Formats: sequence, structure tokens, C-alpha cells
Amino acid sequence: MIYCVEDDGNIRELVVYTLQTTGFEARGLEDGAALREALKEELPELILLDIMLPGTDGMELLKSLKADRRTRDIPVIMVTAKGAEYDKVIGLDMGADDYVTKPFGMMELISRIKAVLRRVDRPHGVSDDQIVRGTIRMDLKKHKVMSGNRAVQLTLKEYEVLKRLMENPGIVLTRNQLLEEIWGYDFDGETRTVDVHIRTLRQKLGAAGEKIETVRGVGYRIIE
Repeated sequence: MIYCVEDDGNIRELVVYTLQTTGFEARGLEDGAALREALKEELPELILLDIMLPGTDGMELLKSLKADRRTRDIPVIMVTAKGAEYDKVIGLDMGADDYVTKPFGMMELISRIKAVLRRVDRPHGVSDDQIVRGTIRMDLKKHKVMSGNRAVQLTLKEYEVLKRLMENPGIVLTRNQLLEEIWGYDFDGETRTVDVHIRTLRQKLGAAGEKIETVRGVGYRIIE
């Protein structure tokens, strides 16, 4: 679902129609109040947000979206008649994913939407900066792992095993799969190597280590 927040009815209807005819689910909303009500019902994949809106303007709405834990990861494309460089910089600095200036071609808009969705297409709980599963938090940029409020020191291979599991919650990863992905296809060791790393991971994570589940005869998974 894509929300198009636009006070001009003609533009709103055209954008929604174009989205729907190109395979997207879309809903038009005339102002910030309508957006807030819609967000209570369903969180969209993306929001097209006009700046010049009656009542709360688009910049304020963007600020509130990014401040709310429930909506901060929803990608936002600013759609506005304002074309000044200053407005673009402010919008992007506040967390907008892209900026389209009116008048714009419908196919260009669709292309920009697809590009943003490709960039943000990742599993729930995964961002550019971190992966969170329960009380386990991985900071990908700093290469750090937290179990609750406690920092956990992992070897490089332990870190990679945990990262693969956390990127695929609920999915069983086989021992051979982990060996191939982390140690390489030419690794000559036995699958017991994976078992040893899982055991040390569980120990280091403490109580949170219980989230790593053994699937007998197959491999391991992180419980969602």
C-alpha cells in the first residue's frame, strides 16, 4: 500500500490511478489528519507527501513520522511545487528518501517509487544501521552486538553466523549453508565447526542465546 498525501484532488486522483494501473495498491489522503487516521488502520510501504498542505504542512508531518517508532522506517518521497535547493536539503536531512518537484511525469514518479522501494527492501527489523531480534541488537556500522544492555564480544565468524541468523528470522539455515556462506565453498572442515560456533554464541549472549533454536538434523534458526 502506498499513501499519497496531496490536497489537490485532481493530482491526488491521477497519482492514485497511475499507481493502481502499474500494479500498486494506493490510497489518496487530502491532509495530515487523514494521514494520521489512515496510519492507525494500516502502515503503508511508502508515503508520497506534499509539502504545501492545509493545517499541518508536509515538513511537520515528515518530522512526526520519523520521530514515531511505529512509522520512522516507512520511506517517504516529498512531492511538492517547491523546487528550491534549500527545501530539498531540509526535506532530505529530515529523513525523506527522495524529492520530486511538480510538475512531474507519472512514469518518472513510478520509477522513483520503485527505486526507493528497492533500496529499502529488507526484512522487518533490519535497517542500514542495525538488526534487532528481541533483546539482541546488532549495530552493523560499528560492528557491535548488545544482549539487553550488555555488550557482547564476538569473533568475526561468530558475528557472521549471528548476522545470517538474524537476517532470516524463523528460517532454518542448514549447517552446510552456513559453512558455504561464511567459511567459503572450499572450506574443508566438518559441519561440527558450525555447532561449536553456535554453542559459544549462546554462551556469550546469555539468556538471549535461547532465541537460537536447534532444528535436529537440519540446522539452526532465530526464533521470531
